Amino acid sequence: MIGAGESFAEMLAHAWHILPFALLFTLPVVLLGGLALYLLRRGSLASTMTVLVLIPVLATLVAVLGVSGFMFTPALTTMTLVCLLVALVTVPAALVLGRLIARRSVWEREARERERAAEASRRELVAWISHDLRSPLAGIQAMAEAVADGVVADSGEITDYARRISGETTRLSGMVSDLFELSRITAGALELTMAAVPLRDVVSDAVAAQAPLAGQKRVRMVEQADAWPVVSGSDPELARIVRNLVSNAVRHTPPDGTVAVQLGIDGGEALLAVDDGCGGIPDDEIGRVFDVAFRGTRARTPERGGLASGGGLGLAIAKGLVEAHRGRIGVRNHGPGCRFEVRLPLSTS
Repeated sequence: MIGAGESFAEMLAHAWHILPFALLFTLPVVLLGGLALYLLRRGSLASTMTVLVLIPVLATLVAVLGVSGFMFTPALTTMTLVCLLVALVTVPAALVLGRLIARRSVWEREARERERAAEASRRELVAWISHDLRSPLAGIQAMAEAVADGVVADSGEITDYARRISGETTRLSGMVSDLFELSRITAGALELTMAAVPLRDVVSDAVAAQAPLAGQKRVRMVEQADAWPVVSGSDPELARIVRNLVSNAVRHTPPDGTVAVQLGIDGGEALLAVDDGCGGIPDDEIGRVFDVAFRGTRARTPERGGLASGGGLGLAIAKGLVEAHRGRIGVRNHGPGCRFEVRLPLSTS
């Protein structure tokens, strides 16, 4: 026992004498604590922090008891009580702090994953759109140079070249419009003017707009309705959703196939379903249908006859607009093709 009147040198001598016994009693506790941390390396952060807090408290308590020879004097009893009180305070605090830190770590990890996914999506979009923009630009340049250099002199050929240039220009304009719309959605700059919108009118207009393309491909268009729901939404954006889905269905349906657009009410939601005859989507691709610039085909050039394949943004835009309306969109294989289903909240007015 160190006395009150001892000199500093005498206190150091006592400490040097106590040190081996302190190490003898604390090292097993530290080793056991290290083993517990190793076993909990894949456990929760709260458990790890609890063990980290208990290691020094238990090591101190065991060392004090061991050095004192387990002779419970008033001083030793007080020290033991203090250690127990410290454990009672620090262990719950460690549990709470561990859970808070774990939640923040999970949130930060998810944020980093979202950021990496967004960056990968942006790089993919830039790569795909750069390719798709170069294709029509190269065609326009080649045809314009052919006309300017007199390579094409016949009036019929010049008319045909002019028609092709116009088609490529229209395709470019559509891609730029899609990029602008997608940037508004992803940036959160989309402003919706909400009103009660009858889906019947929206679907009829979209089907009528796609009728020439369907006729050119010999695709039959069918409208079916179990009910005529009225939804709360923005008319131009809802029209864009239906138009993108219907044009996508027509584009991927083979000649003499059928595209069916169905309307109904399912529970408290309006249901819009678009069936096509695409032959189905492979299981490894169906989860990527709504990804930016994903088209599920190796073909990167426009189809013959002016039927542009698009930039792969239509379904991504449709998904963004549906979610902006607090709705849901999904796809599944159905019959000879696949079915896109959109569920939107009904209007309460």
